[in-house]
Amino acid sequence: MNRRAFGITGWKNSGKTTLTEKLVTELVRRGWKVSTVKHAHHDFDIDKPGADSFRHRQAGATEVAIVSGNRWALMHELRGEDEPKLEAILSRLAPCDLVLVEGYKREAHRKIETRRLDAKDRTPLSATDPNIVAVAADFAAEREPLPVFDLNDVESIADFIERATGLVA
Repeated sequence: MNRRAFGITGWKNSGKTTLTEKLVTELVRRGWKVSTVKHAHHDFDIDKPGADSFRHRQAGATEVAIVSGNRWALMHELRGEDEPKLEAILSRLAPCDLVLVEGYKREAHRKIETRRLDAKDRTPLSATDPNIVAVAADFAAEREPLPVFDLNDVESIADFIERATGLVA
């Protein structure tokens, strides 16, 4: 990958979003410019029925940009195209120091796996994904050959990500 990206992956309800949010806060506090990419496995919509941009998409536009003085967003309708690979999405992002990627279990980028004791599926992903380089869990992950962090130890996880991505030596 051309971008400095690091993933947060895990099963549903394993703490991915909470950890991503906390890592963004911590890494930005440290002075880094951080972007995120979130993979959704279901149909989602960030637009509201009746809004002008929604009407543009409903009329058949492939891409709709919404721009204001505070933010802008670009929505792309696939309209039968394959879902883009992570690299294609990363190439569209503005320059930054680090992109945190939530989800994308099957893409080949370095990742930390989140595990929670009360998650429905606790089958370790690290057993079959050589791109998982660490684990963050809310329980003791005994016999795990990878570095293991407490899921709530955001500072140590951020330190690890800074070193793993080359942000710091």
